[in-house]
Amino acid sequence: MTTQISSPAALFTPVRLAGRTLAHRVAMAPMTRARSTQPGDIPNELNARYYAQRASAALIVTEATQISPQGKGYSFTPGIYSAEQVAGWRKVTEAVHAAGGTVFLQLWHVGRMSHEDFQGGGQPVAPSAIAFEGQVWKVDPLTGEAGMVACPVPRALSIDEIHVVIEDFRGAARNAIEAGFDGVEIHGANGYLVDQFLRTTSNQRSDDYGGSRAGRLRFLKEVVTAVAEEVGAERTAIRLAPFLTARGMACPDILPTILEATEFLHEQHIAYLHLVEADWDDAPRFSDAFRQAIRERFPGPIIVAGLYDLARANQVIANGFADLVAFGRPFVANPDLPRRLLEQLPLAALDPATLFGGGEHGYTDYPFWPAG
Repeated sequence: MTTQISSPAALFTPVRLAGRTLAHRVAMAPMTRARSTQPGDIPNELNARYYAQRASAALIVTEATQISPQGKGYSFTPGIYSAEQVAGWRKVTEAVHAAGGTVFLQLWHVGRMSHEDFQGGGQPVAPSAIAFEGQVWKVDPLTGEAGMVACPVPRALSIDEIHVVIEDFRGAARNAIEAGFDGVEIHGANGYLVDQFLRTTSNQRSDDYGGSRAGRLRFLKEVVTAVAEEVGAERTAIRLAPFLTARGMACPDILPTILEATEFLHEQHIAYLHLVEADWDDAPRFSDAFRQAIRERFPGPIIVAGLYDLARANQVIANGFADLVAFGRPFVANPDLPRRLLEQLPLAALDPATLFGGGEHGYTDYPFWPAG
């Protein structure tokens, strides 16, 4: 039996995560905003202001951040592989910490969700060279016009190249801690590279990184192990998307694969497991049975995200299926979202035209609710 709760009570109780006590359970989900400084994909003062405005979140997970030039799939997204990027991110962490916040950097390799223009004219990489339907947001360097463009057929990574990517994750995690982050979250969801290795629809390799479930899990395990070795398991987390079907990712074996991954992640004692739920209106929701299966395998902190409101957030926490709830778009338009949820104040609506690219408008100019 589920518990129906309409008050803010469960969402606003303390919780332990990554060796610290958080005052409440409202996290800020990672959201691509495409406002890094060019050239170089460097975080900047505007990014620092944006995140500091939202430091009342129990935990901020930054926008996805490419671990290498090869890992890039969208225009103006930040990186974490150059000294300039590390220095730029340090501005963000210092601003968030000065405002009392906790912040993890999301580590990203897009795999086949990319375009030739981001790959020096070459093909994006993937577990297997499989055509699929997918688009990425790209700005034309000549006209400045932006829009969604199709992804080409990728090429399959060699074994040696896989090992290089794993080391890129390691190095990116090290750089994130140097930049002042409290931890890192590996992006293993939404059809990007780690997710591509997990699924039979995108991974049709016959070597040690494909075929059996154990083979398809190998890349995830080696990435998590490398990151945890580098920065500590208590600073290592991962985001997974069990029910994703878009982008050619409808895998019949994904739920058992995710459950097996969850057992491994618990054994590693990572900081938390972040589960992204489908966020379109008629998408299937996680069943209580699946939530219970995850919880049985991972007793540590679980974050969930996906079209949550106050009532659903309280319900999933009260039932013990999650420990924090991450909000995405509501945090864009409501930099003071935790206060608004706690006091049940009206929520502002975001302007979708300003989500990707641009400057302050639709980024740092959303107002706080007046004091008093």
